[in-house]
Amino acid sequence: MIRDPADLTAADYLDSAREMTAADRPYLAHLLAEEAAQLTTDAATAAGIRATYPDPTTTRTETN
Repeated sequence: MIRDPADLTAADYLDSAREMTAADRPYLAHLLAEEAAQLTTDAATAAGIRATYPDPTTTRTETN
C-alpha cells in the first residue's frame, strides 16, 4: 500500500527507524528518527529520539 508521506506520524517514522536498526541500517534509522523528532512538539521527547538514534557518521570509530 502506498501512503502519502504527509500522512505519516512520528510513530510511523519511529517504527521504521526500529526496523532499519534491526536490519543493520543505522544511517537510514537515524534519518527516519530525525524526521520523527522534527514532527514531535515536545522538545524533551525530540531530544530523546535524537539520543536514541545518533548520526552514525559522527559516532563511528576507526579500527585497524
